[in-house]
Amino acid sequence: MNEQTGAPDKAPEPSEAEPPARPPRVPVFNLPPALLFSLCLLILIYAVQALVLSDDAVGWLLFTFGFVPARYVIPLSQQGLELFWTPVTYSLLHGSTQHILFNAFWLMAFGAPVVRRIGTLRFLFFWILSAAASAALHAILNWGDVSLLIGASGVISGLMGAACRFAFPADRRPMPVAHLNARLSVVDALKSRTVVIFILLWLVGNALIAVGIPLVGDSDQEIAWDAHIGGFVFGFLLFSLFDRAPRPPAEPKGAEKDMLQS
Repeated sequence: MNEQTGAPDKAPEPSEAEPPARPPRVPVFNLPPALLFSLCLLILIYAVQALVLSDDAVGWLLFTFGFVPARYVIPLSQQGLELFWTPVTYSLLHGSTQHILFNAFWLMAFGAPVVRRIGTLRFLFFWILSAAASAALHAILNWGDVSLLIGASGVISGLMGAACRFAFPADRRPMPVAHLNARLSVVDALKSRTVVIFILLWLVGNALIAVGIPLVGDSDQEIAWDAHIGGFVFGFLLFSLFDRAPRPPAEPKGAEKDMLQS
């Protein structure tokens, strides 16, 4: 029985085709809010330093918030209280546009998976303690020196060391979302060929810096390679103190199945 209600000799008109669903937008900078705030803070501080402050004010800023190993051989009665906060605040200062852009790039690359994994509060503590660890090794190897240490490179090296504990693929298997990988023990991380190659390349880069061959920038600008070592060792060995069990990834829906996360 024909249930068509129109004229019997007229073909039914096809229904209007629905437009295809638009795929979800993927932001260009898909950064965790805590990391985005850190980047904005670093850029804002440097912008004020470079564009607003006078030379005398910049000198005061660097002296008051930069790290100087000599502060720890001078009696407290003969100096201010800068030795208490400068092991952390030096990591918020930078000496040039190239310096901050270089650090910002690596901070985005290695900070994003670590922040997604450990969360905002733990990231804050990680920043503070990795900066202090970097400054501590620098002070030990340059005891009593009056040189000034500034820059977030020590913290970034700490993030690199932390990433070695979970972010690299193992056994050439397809890599899932990096921050959801299982955490490797120190021994297991050192058994991973990918991790070992990364560490060796990183050490070679710092060895070149130590002998006066910069990877980027002006060779006349001294780079604190020892602070990098302090941060990396801290992040690699002590990452488990900041880590939390990663939550299993949710099953993607529809078009989200092919969406890449960075």
